[in-house]
Amino acid sequence: MNRAQSRMVMFVLTFHCGPALLATIPRITVNMSSPSNENQPPLTITTRRKEDIIKIMLATDNHIGYMERDPARGQDAINTFKEILELAVKHDVDFILLGGDLFHENRPSRDCLYRTIALLREYTLSNKPVEVELLSDPDEGKAEGFSFPAINYEDPNLNVGIPVFSIHGNHDDPQGAGPEGALCALDLLSATGLVNYIGKVDLPSSNEATQPTGGIQVKPVLLSKGNTRLAIYGVGNVKDQRMHYELRSNRVRMFMPRDKDNWFNILMIHQNRVKHGPQESVPEGMFDDSINLVVWGHEHDCRIVPEEVAGKPYYITQPGSSVATSLSDGEAIPKKVALLEIAGREFQMTPILLRTVRPFVIEEVVLSEAAEEESFSLTEKTEIIKFLRSRVEALIQRASQEFAERNAAAVSNGEEPLEDMLPLVRLKVDVTGVPEMGNPVRFGQEFQGRVANPKDVLVYQRAKTASRKSVKMNVPELSIDDPNISISERLAKVRVEQLVEEYLRAQELQLIGQGGMHDAVQMFVEKDDSTSIKTYILQSLKHIFTGVERNDIDEDELEEALIKAREQAEIQYKEQLEKKAKSKSKGKEKEAEEDRMAVDSMEEDPDDYRAGSVNNDDSEEEPAPPPKKRATTTSRSKNAVPATKLTTSAKSKSSGNGKATSKKGLFIDDSEDDDQSFQGREEEEEDEEEEEVPKKRINRSAVLSALGNKATKKAAPKNQTTTRSSRTTTAKSTAATKSKGKKSQAIEISD
Repeated sequence: MNRAQSRMVMFVLTFHCGPALLATIPRITVNMSSPSNENQPPLTITTRRKEDIIKIMLATDNHIGYMERDPARGQDAINTFKEILELAVKHDVDFILLGGDLFHENRPSRDCLYRTIALLREYTLSNKPVEVELLSDPDEGKAEGFSFPAINYEDPNLNVGIPVFSIHGNHDDPQGAGPEGALCALDLLSATGLVNYIGKVDLPSSNEATQPTGGIQVKPVLLSKGNTRLAIYGVGNVKDQRMHYELRSNRVRMFMPRDKDNWFNILMIHQNRVKHGPQESVPEGMFDDSINLVVWGHEHDCRIVPEEVAGKPYYITQPGSSVATSLSDGEAIPKKVALLEIAGREFQMTPILLRTVRPFVIEEVVLSEAAEEESFSLTEKTEIIKFLRSRVEALIQRASQEFAERNAAAVSNGEEPLEDMLPLVRLKVDVTGVPEMGNPVRFGQEFQGRVANPKDVLVYQRAKTASRKSVKMNVPELSIDDPNISISERLAKVRVEQLVEEYLRAQELQLIGQGGMHDAVQMFVEKDDSTSIKTYILQSLKHIFTGVERNDIDEDELEEALIKAREQAEIQYKEQLEKKAKSKSKGKEKEAEEDRMAVDSMEEDPDDYRAGSVNNDDSEEEPAPPPKKRATTTSRSKNAVPATKLTTSAKSKSSGNGKATSKKGLFIDDSEDDDQSFQGREEEEEDEEEEEVPKKRINRSAVLSALGNKATKKAAPKNQTTTRSSRTTTAKSTAATKSKGKKSQAIEISD
């Protein structure tokens, strides 16, 4: 859009909307020029007052120190960084914004630090006055324990002409756990007063005490120039999973001015923009609506022209790297920095091509297609090498021509010419269907001294072929896919068993039963049984095929027979489940009955224990046989231990020794009739036939009660012990029966 077109648009809007309504329209304008003239900045800022325009040099991912030991490419990054500083001085910017990865390593070499510090001192320290006023706290983020401010041009001891603001990236991020916390190379530059390090997000372990609310807190650097107010929000690189979580959970707190609508807000981040996984990138539309421009670092392909975000009022600019750190298609895009100009809430951006970037050309060839066009055989290794050599020669010529044209254009603009540089050349070769290929490293040695990367000129790749045809399953629409329900309702409906049931119901299984498959999947999910699905499928197929093989069935009736066999297998599976359920219910009823028969000492009256009238072994509804009571009474009077244990031991004696049973029959009271004695022996025989029941656990209260009884019995005289033991017998017993019982007890113990 040229100047005449801009005036025409303004005239039409004024005519239809009126000046008052036109003044309310936000004017965030961007570079809309065509690629042919994008180096010429269009007039998009309506104000012409120089005092209100903030000029910023914008760059990201400088990667100083990348391949610094390489004889050809070792100085590429530092040379381009020097050019960026020269451009900042040339365009008389107010300050420089760096979007992370200033250094390629967390611990740069001494030579790398020396050259960087020397360049920053050379180009940023001067007597030039800084026209941008700092409105925020200059001590915010300063080094703890020192008096100098965090913003270097507020220090009276420094003559700063061009301030540099930078966040850290993933290559030069803070590390370590010393007394000063995690440190990085930017901390060193900040302490020297050459760089203003912003956007340092504390690690979770170090900020939990100071930040009880959690999340990421972002405090801006507030600047002003004339009538323009600028807020810079810097967020250094954090792990993409954490950043994604913090943004999704609305835990990124941005401290904004109260009149934030009167400010131009810039957000600087250094994260993955391209999606590498579910949470390994940061979505573009998750930032605050008050942001006007997002400066995105970390991605190396140059997309410097601001891009709109669907449904959001802000724009995103991605300057890309200033040096190629990988031989990929994105790195082959011409490297640029941007001159950002802001006036009020309007901005314009002018891309500036970097001249010192090493020429880089990349191409891809498919040998199978090239063999048809050039008429050579894929089995002839010599002909293939000859063809690839010719393509690399063509790429070298193209790179030299592009560099010569760029150099000539710079000279015509009054700039000094640059010396020729060896280009970066990458030829990607698709060798699908080629039986044998040569060594790519040996091939690159032929171009030693003509390219900057002779070891990796060629890279071989093969097309991925699927081993089997992909089958598209009939995926049903589940209940959680209903567009008419809210997200909370969908999350409430997410149940594994329900999803599996709905899915299997919609699949219309022909050989495997739905119920059994559902249970197998549920066992796999809940019990972590990795063989449940396989086992059920094998058993079902075996049963079905066995039923089909037994009958002589024609091919026409095979499908119907399989369906019947599946139904029969499903019926049998349900019957097995019912049997298991019944057996489980019987076991539970038996356990419940045993628990009901066991008397809980917490429910009994302690006075009954003191009186000796409570029998812990027998319930009131079904009294135990008299012989067991005799054994219990004998053992209790002799040993003074809890009745429950004694009864159990008496039962085990009676079941294990036939003589003991006959002796107990001899010592039944004379007052009891034969029927009662016969009934007692019959119940004893039933007890022998029953399975052995493990000893019942004695709860805490029963043990305490037993200990209390034991202590009482020791303190009491002998005749009192005899009286308590006799009280446990039946009320019908007479004094004569008691004496007989005592004699029989004595005989039993003596045996």
